[in-house]
Amino acid sequence: MFRKTAVVIASAIAISACSDDSITTPDPVPVQVTVFSATGAITTKVTEFRDALGAANGTVAGEQPAGRREINWDGAAANPFNNKNDFPADFFNSTVKAGGIFTTAGTGFRNDSTSFVDVNPTYAAQFKFFSATKIFAPVGSNVLDQLFRVAGQPTPATTNGFGIVFSDVDIADKTTIQIFDVNGASLGTYSAPVRSDADGLSFIGVKYADAIIGRVRITLGTGALGAGVNDVTAGGTADLVVFDNVIYGEPKKAF
Repeated sequence: MFRKTAVVIASAIAISACSDDSITTPDPVPVQVTVFSATGAITTKVTEFRDALGAANGTVAGEQPAGRREINWDGAAANPFNNKNDFPADFFNSTVKAGGIFTTAGTGFRNDSTSFVDVNPTYAAQFKFFSATKIFAPVGSNVLDQLFRVAGQPTPATTNGFGIVFSDVDIADKTTIQIFDVNGASLGTYSAPVRSDADGLSFIGVKYADAIIGRVRITLGTGALGAGVNDVTAGGTADLVVFDNVIYGEPKKAF
């Protein structure tokens, strides 16, 4: 198992005045982030990340004082849009009060209980789940963003941590999460480790001391799922990746 602490330090800006005096902007306080990473048997590291965020708040509406939220795609239950390409982007805030919404440059989202075999039969042996049995991917793109809301409300929110379980990462440094603050400034990009066993699961999570995460960009491998698109391990040219559980700190009102 692997754990490290990274420090991101912005450069100081020195401003010279016309006189002999000068004004120097002091260094900002470093932003410390703890990174959680695992491949293969990921359960221990996922549990460690959950514990670092705090107790699960489930689907209780409204901002809670501490703890975490988690999107388990099976939480969508037996809805008519499962296994189709029109899964609602705000389902896990408007229907299930978890404070998470999604956007993509693609054409939609798919919450799938069949390993995406209706998209492409070759995927039957490609993707595994962490929590049975649904897994998730955007449609027509391999990139999506998660934004945060006060659970069950339209109020923009921030969080102190974000983690995600990926399925079938084959190429290093192509499946990533990029963290942004509420103003859109990047706080860093973190790569999921390459799969190490037949189950093919990988986990990456980051935690900050404060709720400074306003948005997360999730990049899934190097290509989007499609009828004629096969994975690099099945004769294709793209590393196809989907994901399962998404775990994040309690969303706090941003403004």
